[in-house]
Amino acid sequence: MLRPRAAAALLTAALLCALTSACSAGSGSGSAAGARPAVSLAASDYLGGAPVYVAQEHGLWSAEGIEATVTTQPTGRDSLNAVLGGQAQLGVVGDLPAVTAALGGRELRIVADLSRFDDWRLLTRTDRQITDFAALKGRKVGVPQGTNVEYALSRMLASAQLTAADVTVVNLAPNQVTSALARGDVDAGVTFPSFYGAARTTLGDRYAELRFTGYTARTLLVAGPKATEATTTAVLRALLKAQREIAADPTAARKAVLAQSKGALQADHVDAFQPRYGYGATLSPELLSQLEQEAAWAKATQSLPGALDRAALLRYLQAEPLTAVDPAAVTVH
Repeated sequence: MLRPRAAAALLTAALLCALTSACSAGSGSGSAAGARPAVSLAASDYLGGAPVYVAQEHGLWSAEGIEATVTTQPTGRDSLNAVLGGQAQLGVVGDLPAVTAALGGRELRIVADLSRFDDWRLLTRTDRQITDFAALKGRKVGVPQGTNVEYALSRMLASAQLTAADVTVVNLAPNQVTSALARGDVDAGVTFPSFYGAARTTLGDRYAELRFTGYTARTLLVAGPKATEATTTAVLRALLKAQREIAADPTAARKAVLAQSKGALQADHVDAFQPRYGYGATLSPELLSQLEQEAAWAKATQSLPGALDRAALLRYLQAEPLTAVDPAAVTVH
């Protein structure tokens, strides 16, 4: 009786092995995906992070051996909160939220400056007769506080020797600035470029704007405590490929961004504004100088406790991933 049982056991084992192999073969990419390191990335519907959308649309993550999950947040500030809260390993955020988090002693690393933008608008109404930034004195100005937009407003005011104390700042979500202007709740507003078109359409003949190029907003890739250097480097490799695709075929890149935004961005806005962003991951002395200036402003206006001089800021930079991908892009030391 032993031999038949042994034979039966061997046959059963062989069948199980065959079934297991068949299942593995049938799962294909699913099995491979399970073996790849998973990385979570918090982004937002703003064109500074367009390389993330291009990488997602064109499947560039898997070529770098990672399985990336991208979630879209309302603002870069919210993306940063997702990273700090542990919901995402990496985040695409504005320079000001990163600075305020560092001043607050939060654990994050600035991995790269992904893009730059300086075509800002102060939105207002013709009946408010705000024809220059000096005319903002004593007015109500709507702005999403805690974002790059708030710092853009501060630079607008500074250009006319004004400060936030000279105006009444009304904290609004980015999509609330237009409606507040239409109702007359505020005299002017600053919001993200994706809402410029809606303001023009809503206000019609009452629409007025002042252009401002005195502040270069930077879109940063930041890493939280759960991000590893290996996966961060892989994400950067994919994003640099996406940046090259944006440069090589801008039309295809804009289509990719529109597809991934799932209706949050409009074609006319992407066509008009994506070319106004300068893409290319760097870590430069110019970035460090700007962060230092923003830290001084944030400490003065928000009473934040930390100290962010150049030496302190350098400790928040993680240059190793970008150095591994593009050594020439790292010029700060």
